[in-house]
Amino acid sequence: MTLETVRAFFSAHAPDIEIVETAESSSTVALAAEAHGVDPAQIAKTICLRVGEETMLVVAGGLARLDNRKFKDTFGGKGRMLGPEEVVEVTSHPVGGVCPFGLPKILPIYCDVSLRRFDEVVPAAGSTNSAVRISTERLAELTGATWVDVCQ
Repeated sequence: MTLETVRAFFSAHAPDIEIVETAESSSTVALAAEAHGVDPAQIAKTICLRVGEETMLVVAGGLARLDNRKFKDTFGGKGRMLGPEEVVEVTSHPVGGVCPFGLPKILPIYCDVSLRRFDEVVPAAGSTNSAVRISTERLAELTGATWVDVCQ
């Protein structure tokens, strides 16, 4: 169970962070913002991409959009979003619950600067109805993320 891998991650690395499960789905930015009472931009969406042979996660503000030119300049190629089955295979999380926590293998993780306008963000936690509230800097620190500017 993917939610369990996220629980195990936080138990080992940040036991003070609580996973919030909602009765309703929070699988889209709009639903997550409503469920957690935050601005949609404060949702930290995780996008699974591949450039050439490298698969990576980019965590960005909920309303941010990837900028193809910035992305190509940063990563040396065009990013291709993975399909739902590939996302589950790579992250173990379903689309709508993808997060940079509790992954089955190490992936490069990048946080877009669109997150920095918030002290606290709300990323998913491995299922389509779970999330965590976490400081922006702690999110990057816990996941070993590199800060990039790849969104509009």
